[in-house]
Amino acid sequence: MYSLRTRLIVSIISAMLLLLTVFSLVVYTVIRRALISQFDASLASTARILAASVELDGDEIDLEVDVQQMPEFQRPDRPAYYQLWRDDGTVAARSPSLGNDDLLHLEGPLGAPVFGALQTRNGLPGRAVGLRFRPRSDVLDRSQQPIEQQTLTLVVARDATELRYQLRFLRWLLLIASAGTIILSFLVAAFVVRQGLNPLNCIAAEIAAIREDDLATRIGIPSVPAEILPIKNRLNDLLSRLEDAFKRERRITSDVAHELRTPLAGIRSTIEVTLQRARDTTEYQTVLSECLAIVESMQTMVNNLLMIARLDARQITFRRARIKLAELVSSCWRSFSDRALEREIVFDNRIPAEMTCESDPENLSTALSNLLNNAVEYTNKGGQIWTTGRQVPDTIEITVANTGCKLTSEQASQVFDCFWRGDSSRKDAGVHCGLGLALVQRIVRTLGGSTSADVQTGGIFTVRLILPVIQEPHSIQ
Repeated sequence: MYSLRTRLIVSIISAMLLLLTVFSLVVYTVIRRALISQFDASLASTARILAASVELDGDEIDLEVDVQQMPEFQRPDRPAYYQLWRDDGTVAARSPSLGNDDLLHLEGPLGAPVFGALQTRNGLPGRAVGLRFRPRSDVLDRSQQPIEQQTLTLVVARDATELRYQLRFLRWLLLIASAGTIILSFLVAAFVVRQGLNPLNCIAAEIAAIREDDLATRIGIPSVPAEILPIKNRLNDLLSRLEDAFKRERRITSDVAHELRTPLAGIRSTIEVTLQRARDTTEYQTVLSECLAIVESMQTMVNNLLMIARLDARQITFRRARIKLAELVSSCWRSFSDRALEREIVFDNRIPAEMTCESDPENLSTALSNLLNNAVEYTNKGGQIWTTGRQVPDTIEITVANTGCKLTSEQASQVFDCFWRGDSSRKDAGVHCGLGLALVQRIVRTLGGSTSADVQTGGIFTVRLILPVIQEPHSIQ
């Protein structure tokens, strides 16, 4: 697998190579056409000069231009060539440099030059131009006008070795320049990519320096590119969440120790006092009953902790069924009605009888029972508890409210934390361990809903459960 640095460098060099190739091809093509056009224009100019000097006297063809005065046709090394044909294909004239050889017969429209490539007499590459024209004539008709004569074809050729050398030099120049540019681009790209990725190396170094026992450290690189800034922020957010998670773990460990210490101390002191002297059966039964009550309280706390752990790990199996919410709330209330009657608490179930939702009856019943138990426990004597329900598209909102709340709004936001209680002194440790509402939150969240709590004017504490009308189980067995 390529590193990010390698991939960036390869991508940059590949893009540069592609651009240089296209650029070189375009430059070479344009210059090649320009050089060939210039070469052909020179050939065409020579051909027109020769054509203009041709005069037809009957069947005789005369060249008014002295070829001896045109050095290109007289050079011993790479001379120019010309050849003249009549309409019948017979050769009317040829340059001395051509000897008895023939040039390529290029014939096109009258007056329009036609170009082509050929091999010269010396075996070298060359180019030729063919020009079909009507020569001047001294023969006149009765009206003293020149008689229209036959057309002639003139071909002028020249050695193109110099042109080939120029094009070869251009190709090598572009190739060497491109290779040098690629090498320089590689060095520049390697430097730029290294400097660009340096902030990532700095972040990696800072992460490596964070100790597992000091999660309060944050990545503090001051100047970070905009593309890397989200990574830095997300890592700092992750560190914050990890720090909070470890704090909660340490706090839970401390809270469990507090919650277990009081009941264990109660069992020990009860047993120690009982063993100081012999007692009758009734006294032993009383002591065992007290110990059993303490053990049951501890077992409830352990069961709640296990339930929370299983919910967090999504190891709970759900059974989906249609639930009548008013009936379910009334069924859950029966377990607390006697305690509420002793404290003169009034309960009012205001959930409409026809309101239903599709969810897990057992787990939803556990959540509602914990809410009602919490409400009975903390409602003032002679106070009131009521439940309401309303349906909005795709969701149902259930509220459980009670009077007599002494919590602040800030404290109300913490009621779903494990082992949190408004009484920081924990004088009732072992009786109220602060797991009821935490269990409610986990159950509702696993059922696809959400929870919230707030304190209203007059000391009214309200817990809201938002549940989907049709619950889609996503738990893991």
